[in-house]
Amino acid sequence: MTLASARKARSAPEPQSAEGADPPRGDSRRGRLAALAPAASVAVGTALIGLHASLYGNWLIDDSAITFAYARSVTEGLGPVVQPGAAAVEGYSNPTWLLLLMLGRVVGLFDHGMIFGVPDYVLFPKALALLCCAGILALSYVAARRVFARAWVVPLALGAVLAAVPSFVIWSFSGLENPLYGLVLTAQAVLLFRAVLDNRLLTTKIAVGAGVLAALAALTRPEGLIYAGTYPLLLLTQVRRTTWLPSLRRCVESTLAFAVPVGGYFLWRFVTFGQWLSSPSIAKAQDLPTVSDLTRPGELVSYAGALAVLLVVAVLAVALTRAPWWRPGLLAVLVPLGLAVLAYAVLEPDWMEQYRFATPIWVLGSLAAVLAVVEVLRTASVRARAWLVTALVAALLPTSAAFAESSEEFQAQPNITACYVADRFGRVFNGYADVLGLEEASLLLPDLGGAAMTSRLTLIDMAGLTHAGFAEMARDGDRRAQVDYVYGQAKPTFVHVREPWSSGTGLGWDPRLKRDYYPIHFDVYQGAPHGDWVRKSVVSTPELLAEVRDYADREAAWVEDRAGVSPLRECGPTLRRGQTGLSEPPPGDQRSDQLPARPEAAAR
Repeated sequence: MTLASARKARSAPEPQSAEGADPPRGDSRRGRLAALAPAASVAVGTALIGLHASLYGNWLIDDSAITFAYARSVTEGLGPVVQPGAAAVEGYSNPTWLLLLMLGRVVGLFDHGMIFGVPDYVLFPKALALLCCAGILALSYVAARRVFARAWVVPLALGAVLAAVPSFVIWSFSGLENPLYGLVLTAQAVLLFRAVLDNRLLTTKIAVGAGVLAALAALTRPEGLIYAGTYPLLLLTQVRRTTWLPSLRRCVESTLAFAVPVGGYFLWRFVTFGQWLSSPSIAKAQDLPTVSDLTRPGELVSYAGALAVLLVVAVLAVALTRAPWWRPGLLAVLVPLGLAVLAYAVLEPDWMEQYRFATPIWVLGSLAAVLAVVEVLRTASVRARAWLVTALVAALLPTSAAFAESSEEFQAQPNITACYVADRFGRVFNGYADVLGLEEASLLLPDLGGAAMTSRLTLIDMAGLTHAGFAEMARDGDRRAQVDYVYGQAKPTFVHVREPWSSGTGLGWDPRLKRDYYPIHFDVYQGAPHGDWVRKSVVSTPELLAEVRDYADREAAWVEDRAGVSPLRECGPTLRRGQTGLSEPPPGDQRSDQLPARPEAAAR
C-alpha cells in the first residue's frame, strides 16, 4: 500500500446509519463519552501535574522575581529597569514571559494583592504554568488523533509521565518561563507532525508557522535560537530530487519568519541597552562547547535512570523500524528533541538543582516516547504487549523511587527562594537603613530578585544580571576590577557577602571591607566571611552601631531560622518597596512553634 493510499484509507469516513434513522441509545451514550474523553484526559493529566506541583507550596525561585520587578517597572511607566532610578539594563532573558506578567499586572491579576487567599505574585505565574501544561497535553492530543483511534490515551499518559518528573514540575512552577518554553516547542513539533502526515510540509503556511514558533522560542529562552533549525533539518529528511527547489524556497520563508521578529528585538535591545545580548547572557560567559561538554546529557540519563532511557530508545527504534505510515511524523518530534539535547550540552552548566535547562527534553522526549509506546502496543501481539508492559514496569520502578527521593530532597532544601530574598535582603536592609536614619542608601548583594520587589535601597547586583558593568567583569573573570569598582567607585552603604560570591569575586577577602565597614550580622561560613556589613561613615555613634546590630540579631536571624524550618512559604500578601516588617508564618504551619519569637516590627 502506498503512503497516499494509506492516508486515504485512514481518512475514509466511517459507515453511517440509514438516513433519518436514530442511532441506538447505547451508541449515542458511547458517542458522548468519546466526545468527552479528550477533554477529560487533558484535565486529568493536567491535574496530575498540578498535584505534584502542590508539593512545593508557594516556592518561587529568586531569579523569577527579577522578571516580576521588570514587569512592575514597565507597567508603572518607568521603562525596562529593575527598580526606580536604576539604569536601563536587560536583566531578564525571557521577553515573552515578561509580556505575560505585564498583561497580568495590567488587568489586576498580578502584583496587586490576594486572590482566593493566595498572594497573586504566587498564584498568577503558577496558574500560567498550569495553563501551559494543559496546552502541552492538548497539543499532544492534536497530534495523536491523526494516527490513533483512541487518541485520548496520549495526553493522559503524557500528563502522567511529566507529572512524575520532578525536574519538569519544579521548574515549570518556579515562576520562570520554562512552561511557556515547553508549550511553544510542543506547538512547533505538533505543527510539523501534522504537516508531514497531511503532505503540507512544503507550504508557505507551515514554513512561516514553524519560523514564527522558533522566534517565540528564541524570545522565551536565549538558547531557543537553535530551533530555527527544526524546519530545515526536517526538510532534509523529506527532500527529493523533484522537491529540492520548493524546499529551498520554504526554508527561506521560514528563516525570514524567524529572523524578522528576532532581529527586530535584537535591534531594539541594542538601541535601548547598548548590547546585542542580555546582561544575564553576558554575565554567564557562554563559551564554545568542548568535547567534554557534549557528554553533559549523560547527567539526564543518570537522573531518569539508564534502564528506563534504554527501554524508551529501544521502543522508539521498534516504532521507527516497523515503518508505520506516520513515521515521518515521529521524526518531526525527534528533530527538535535532538536540538534540545544539543542545546543542553552546549549551555554553560547551571548551579541550580534539578536540571533547569532540561525542560524541552522532558517535554519532547516524553511526547515521542508516549507516541512510540502506544504505537508498539497497538500493533503488537498479546504476548508481546505483556512483555512490553512488564519491561516498562520493571524499568520505571527504580526511576520512580529516584524521582520521589529527588522531590523530597528539594522540598526540604529548595533553591534560594524569592520570598527569602524579599525578607532577608529587602525588608531587613530597609530596617537597617531606618534604624540608622538613612533616607538614601545602597546595597551590594548577590541575590536580587525578591529584594528588587521590597527594597527601597539602590541595589548593586554583584552577579551582573541587572548590572552591565558587573556582567562584563564577570564575563572576563576580572576580580581586581570587581573589587576596585565596589570599594573605590560604588562604595555601597551596605554589603552582603556569602559563598561562593566571597571567593568568586574576591569581595569578601579584600582588606578594604574590614577597613571601611563594620560587621553587623556576621559569621564564617565554609571558611569565608558571610554576612552583613555597613559603611563606617554612616554610623555616627557606637550606640547606633549597637542598635543596628541588635536589630540584625533579631530580624535577620529570625528570617534565616524560618527559612530552614519553612522553606516553601510565601512572604505576605504583597511585595512592596520600602516594607520592613517580616511576614507572619502561613496559617496552619504546624512547625511555627519551632520558630524564634516574632520580632516586634510592624509591616508597612
